[in-house]
Amino acid sequence: MRLAPPTTEFLLCGCQPGAEAALRHRAAEALPALRPAAWRRGVVTFRLPPGQAPPRAADLVFACGVFQSLGQVRGDSDAVLAAAAVTLAGRRGFANVHLWHRVPPARGVAAEAAAEIDHRRTLVLAELGLDPATPTRAVPGDLVLDCLVDEADRWWVGPHRADDVTSCWPGGIHPAAHLPLPEGVVSRAWLKLAEAIEVFGIPFVPGQRAVELGASPGGACQRLLEAGLEVVGVDPAPVDARVAGQPRFTQWRMRARDVPLERFRGVTWLVADMNIDPKSTLAALGRVATARQARLEGIVATLKLPDWSRAAELPDWLAAFRGWGYDPRARQLSTAGREVCVVATRRGKIGRSSRKRPPT
Repeated sequence: MRLAPPTTEFLLCGCQPGAEAALRHRAAEALPALRPAAWRRGVVTFRLPPGQAPPRAADLVFACGVFQSLGQVRGDSDAVLAAAAVTLAGRRGFANVHLWHRVPPARGVAAEAAAEIDHRRTLVLAELGLDPATPTRAVPGDLVLDCLVDEADRWWVGPHRADDVTSCWPGGIHPAAHLPLPEGVVSRAWLKLAEAIEVFGIPFVPGQRAVELGASPGGACQRLLEAGLEVVGVDPAPVDARVAGQPRFTQWRMRARDVPLERFRGVTWLVADMNIDPKSTLAALGRVATARQARLEGIVATLKLPDWSRAAELPDWLAAFRGWGYDPRARQLSTAGREVCVVATRRGKIGRSSRKRPPT
């Protein structure tokens, strides 16, 4: 039987570098009892009120990983740091170890950084008496020892209990977030949608029809096709030939606002990842979501942030989805840039096709 995480008054939240102020603002809105403490690039700490359970990263939108902070350890070697981390945390029935960098490595050195992380993690696993072959991805229910590499000689240390998808990834970061794209993938929009499918549990069902607004060069369409959907890409610009040549793909070579609403009959999912202001994206989505011709089951939207201060408008943006009759959830994905992904499902409605098969 695994023990509960040790009691501590501090919570550490990892985030995308630059998102610290947005994270603090969101925490003040969603969980006003949290009190901001120290922060630096890629990390924000909060003081937990006595007796309050730690929030999940999903509650904070801009947080990747969340764990209870026991403090920092220092050492002049990885072995010393690993031993100090376990001494600080104690042997409390940990089942896994997550170790990651406060500031993500550049993609050009991602392989070297991953090897360094694997070496350090192996040392911590050995200190805990765990199998060095323990998979990096935790299992829901695992008590995880987190070691956040702040500097070469300094780590933040603390526990968390794995429950949802992101809490099973080190730092809440998708395993492929800082790696080159897989061979054959058209663009990073493929990777962002792949993460969104996992994080939100999007119930795509083979045979459903999806329309993506702003589809070029076709990365998200490529992932939708892989999920078995019939896909329409809307964009004046061409999509990659690897997508355009697929038998279940059609392109409407026009701007989103010029598509006749009658064409959206029978569409199940509306997807948008356009490099325009969030208000313009919402206008394009709302035009379809509120049309009598469209009976969507859900919307997957990327809202770009021209600057981080625009994150304060997120409650208003989510209110727009609710006004259309949808229940929205929002996260900043670890594979994405300065943007927020919103997945919204039609309120009180689960399509017949969604009940036939499990999510893809």
